[in-house]
Amino acid sequence: MQRLNPKHDRLLILFLILGLVILAFITTPLLEMTAGQITSNQPGMRDVINDSAVWKSIFLTMYTAFAATVIAFVFGVPLAYFLARRDFPGKGIVESIVDIPIIVPHTVAGIALLTVFGSHGLIGCPLSSFIRFRDAVPGIVAAMLFVSVPFLINSAREGFQSIDPRLENVARSLGASEWGAFTRVTIPLAARHILIGSILCWARAMSEFGAVIVIAYYPMIAPTLIYERYISYGLSESSPIAVLMIVVCLVIFVTLRLISAGWRQYDRE
Repeated sequence: MQRLNPKHDRLLILFLILGLVILAFITTPLLEMTAGQITSNQPGMRDVINDSAVWKSIFLTMYTAFAATVIAFVFGVPLAYFLARRDFPGKGIVESIVDIPIIVPHTVAGIALLTVFGSHGLIGCPLSSFIRFRDAVPGIVAAMLFVSVPFLINSAREGFQSIDPRLENVARSLGASEWGAFTRVTIPLAARHILIGSILCWARAMSEFGAVIVIAYYPMIAPTLIYERYISYGLSESSPIAVLMIVVCLVIFVTLRLISAGWRQYDRE
């Protein structure tokens, strides 16, 4: 890694300045809100930390996001592998379908999910005797899964595409079954991409709001609770919850990023 030389790296210095602008744009609102809560003499943060409803919403958010990520992994990784290894008519259409949740406004996604998983929907109606999606945990998971699954599929697909298919063929020639070659050769080599995709999937699921409030306003996940407190009481009641959510998310995702970075260092060695 080379150090910047002001005489020879003027373009890089310009890019650094432009990059710092966007970093400041991201961090300034978060730091301002957090600092305001920490330095304030108001008991807002103390009340929030002792509020069982807040912690319940945070744990519900983490649990449902994790459930959505597990489902995305079970069904998304096989699709990612298939897209990485096979060319077929309409492949571009399938890849475009995978990316639709990224493009569609999430309130629209919530309405679309409600028409399918609602009590009179294509899936919700026949399952209504066994499982309820409207204003229930399964509805939250469905909304989170819809908006987050593209991140895992796309990341896993890139990982599979980076692996030479001949490595799998060699494993099979040495007596490994297709499943054995996949689990012992392909998955370990693509593991970092899958991990990063899972982190992004979970992060996107945890931050979802628009689709969730349409299909399952209750029970309240953290983003919904923050919105409700803001509408009912203003910034004084919603900001402390937002700060607590930021801290929890930072701890989780910094830890996961460190694990991912350690995995990358291990691969290099």
